[in-house]
Formats: sequence, C-alpha cells, structure tokens
Amino acid sequence: MSQAAIHTDSLGKRYRIGQRARYLTLRDRLTYAAKAPLRWVHANGSNGSPGGTRHIWALRNVSFDLREGEVLGLIGRNGAGKSTLLKILSRVTQPTEGTAEIRGRVGSLLEVGTGFHPELTGRENTYLNGAILGMGKREIDRKFEEIVAFAEVADFIDTPLKHYSSGMQMRLAFAVAAHFEPQILLVDEVLAVGDLAFQKKCLGKMGEVAHAGRTIVFVSHQMNQIRRLCEKVIWMDGGTIRQAGQTAEVVGAYESAILSGEASNRVRRDSPQAKAQFLRWEIVEPRAAQPNVLDKPGPLVLRFLVDAKSPIRRAHHGIGLYDADRRLLWGTALKQFHLDAGVHQFVYHLPDLPVKPGAYCWRVTLWDEEDLVDSWECVPDLLVATKPVTHWLDEWAGILNIPSRFEVSPLEPEHVEQKQG
Repeated sequence: MSQAAIHTDSLGKRYRIGQRARYLTLRDRLTYAAKAPLRWVHANGSNGSPGGTRHIWALRNVSFDLREGEVLGLIGRNGAGKSTLLKILSRVTQPTEGTAEIRGRVGSLLEVGTGFHPELTGRENTYLNGAILGMGKREIDRKFEEIVAFAEVADFIDTPLKHYSSGMQMRLAFAVAAHFEPQILLVDEVLAVGDLAFQKKCLGKMGEVAHAGRTIVFVSHQMNQIRRLCEKVIWMDGGTIRQAGQTAEVVGAYESAILSGEASNRVRRDSPQAKAQFLRWEIVEPRAAQPNVLDKPGPLVLRFLVDAKSPIRRAHHGIGLYDADRRLLWGTALKQFHLDAGVHQFVYHLPDLPVKPGAYCWRVTLWDEEDLVDSWECVPDLLVATKPVTHWLDEWAGILNIPSRFEVSPLEPEHVEQKQG
C-alpha cells in the first residue's frame, strides 16, 4: 500500500480581525502602561496591542490522510476554509495549531496568472511564470511549444501581454500551470477559465494529470468536475470537515443541502388567479436522504402534486428533463384527460434514468386545451449522485451513464479458418 503523501493532524488557522494594529514605540508602551496598567495587561494578554482585537478561526481541527496517487476534492461554500487549507499545504501561510506533513515536490495553482507582467511578451511571461511555479529553463524549453499550442496563442506569443484579451491571458496562464509536473498538485478553482470549449480542454488536461499517478487536491464549485476527477471528497463547512468519503456520497449530500434547503418540503406560494398549480415534486422510489436525490441506478417512481382549483375537462400535460446546459434530455406528454377540482398526484414510473451524475431540472406544464394553466421549473433540482461509469474525460463521457462489461478473449481456431477461407 502506498504511503501518505499528505497527513494533517488537528490543523487550525486563526486570523485577527477588527481594529488594525498600530506600531508602538517603547515610549508609547510605557506611557500607556502607566496610565492604564490593567488595560495594558489585558491588551498584552489578548493581542499585544492597546484596545485588543478579535479573532476568527478559518480552519479548526482538520485531520485527514491522502495517499500517493489519490485525487481529493475539496468542496463547500465560499468562506468554508478550502483556500486556507491549500495555502497551508503549499506553505504560503503557517497553521496556528496542528501539523501538516507533505511528502514530495509540491506545485500550487492557487491563482492562475500570478506573476504575469503586462509589459512582457507572452514568451517572456511563459518563462517567468514557469520559473515562479518551480520549472527550470530546460524544462520550459522542452515544453514551450506544447504550452503555446495548448493556450492557442501562437500568433501572439511575442506580443506584450497588455495587448492580450482577458481570455487569452487566462489560457496562457493555465497552459503554463497545467504543464508543471510536481509529485503533489494543489489546485484552487483554476478550471473556471476561458470559454466553455477551453474549460473542457482544461478539464481533459487535469484528467490526464490525475491519471498519471500524481497526488492532487482539487478545489472547485463545479460538482461535475469534482465527480469526474476525484476519487474521494471532503466537504468543508465553517472551517471544519463536515463530511468526508467517496465522491458520489459526499457530493450528493452537499448538493442536496445547498440546492434544496427547506425547499424540498415547501409548497409553492398560492396563486389565486391560477386554475391549477403544481405544488411540489419528489422521488418516491428509490428513497434517499433527500427526496430530490437519486443515488441508486434502476427503476424509479416520480410524483408531482397538482392543485386544481376548478375542473379541467381537456387537460394536456408535458414533462421534460434538462441538464445544466439547458439541453433537453427527455420529454413526453399526455393529451385529453379530465382533471377534477382538488389536489392530484401525477406519478411517473421509469425503468431507469441512466444520466451521468450532476444537477438536472424537471420542467412540467399543464394546459386547458390551448390555454397554458401552469409551467414550472421544478425546485429543488434533481440531483443524480450515482457512481460514474463512463469515460474519465468529460468530453468523451457523453450524457448517459450506462454500465458496460468488457472482455478480451482469443478467437477459436475453427473461426479463424472459416474467416480465412
């Protein structure tokens, strides 16, 4: 079994907030102590400055082990402590308490473009930024053409960076960072650069890095990126570890908490003008911790509640499933059915929903002949937290998450002879 590349024990980081500290001369300190000795003792006991300050713990009691070759995802809201943890691991800042042991050469992508200078050309910035990351000149020489091709800036490589668009600058910055080859790579939300096509290219490159056997700690707010790259996930909340474990389980719980909140059990506000209204939806089977989470493959039962305030004699109903890019994945409709006044349940039985993990949106409609009665993009989103079984590179994974079994076996001699004959 491989040894731990990263080991943290009761890691904590405290920051001072509030009043800005002022530099005091010896005369200031003696004068202040003579006028208010008790307050001086209190100030020294707290922060060593008159008036005192307050503190906040950005991290507290964070302990985990990451073995060589593993890819760990860090997720959580803004301010949860993810970036602070990476700064400690990369030695940008020191912990207030606890220890962090790192075994191996570390590369940090904490901010894409750090060290770029607008007056230097793209070529000069490539060498400068590579040196800042820890690459030698020979290593940069060897990878230079590959970096430029990846960034798609070959025609502008000898142009000063100040003439680059923001997208070009980000592409070049990521290209340099992505071709750095440390044993341990710490990545903080750098895949959210450029347009959608380049983001997919970045994700593919990170997938190659991950499958090359390097240890990676990856921070992202994009859960599909986390699912595609990471084997295990830590959910940070308020500076502490709220949940840690396998990716599908932790990401599913996080998305459910973020997207559903109280909405999973809350009906829509009443609209007295509407003839009918969708109230809420849920997954009846298989039942997960939250009624909007699908964490198991196989048959499922969906239920949508509708409140009809008056009868609808010729009702039409449609349903569609959309992905995060607003692509319609599936839809169906029913025509000409009667709906009495009262609350009804529309129930769907599906043999399977083999889409890859992520957030999806149901859209349901109800018509009275040609008149639209209600159209609802169902809240909360459908969260699919099943185990991904498709290609490890997102651009080749497609939409469906269908398991397969692959075998290699020699062809029987008689079949070979028949084929040759």
